[in-house]
Amino acid sequence: MDHCVTSILVGGIIDKIVDYYFSTSSPWTYLGHGRLVALAAEHGARVNVKPVDLAHGVFPISGGLPVAKRPKQRIAYRSVELKRWSHHLGIPLNLTPRFFPVASDLAARSIVSADNARGANTALDFAGRIMTSVWTEEGNIADPDTLMRIASASGLDGRALLSSAEIDEVKDRYAQYTREAIERQVFGAPFYIYRDEPFWGQDRPDFLERALSAS
Repeated sequence: MDHCVTSILVGGIIDKIVDYYFSTSSPWTYLGHGRLVALAAEHGARVNVKPVDLAHGVFPISGGLPVAKRPKQRIAYRSVELKRWSHHLGIPLNLTPRFFPVASDLAARSIVSADNARGANTALDFAGRIMTSVWTEEGNIADPDTLMRIASASGLDGRALLSSAEIDEVKDRYAQYTREAIERQVFGAPFYIYRDEPFWGQDRPDFLERALSAS
């Protein structure tokens, strides 16, 4: 199925599909993740789980910058907004986690492997636990042992999952998601696309819900 097709007819019923582009080390993705999962369940929507390489893939094309390279004013306001949204949503968040910035490619590929092995629901659960590890538990998601422990909590075989994350098929899929995101004008995370309508940011689920309700 072409990546731009976001609804298909199955047995006479419209199947709602949300393409979910995200970074495993993004605090904004972390803040929005649970709400996306809940929205999908409420509206019977399917989520296409698509981790992408923001720092080395999307940002250089879209003009984005890693946090450390942003002007100090933007860095300062980022902290204000993160604290504000954490409080508003009642979601705990450490503004200065021990392991951030962190290399997230292995974690992203592990999510692709989880999706391949067990489907989107398990991949979403695993992704949520990975982000929670970064932003509340001082977890190093670049560390294979950490990822294996998180995988076990999601009911996955951590060792097999990490081995699968190194195969060419999974690496190619991760690269494909990043290229696809660039083609679809994704420039940050989280980024949701439903019926070719883009929604950027953890503060856009209300608009996404309206779109899901209207279809």
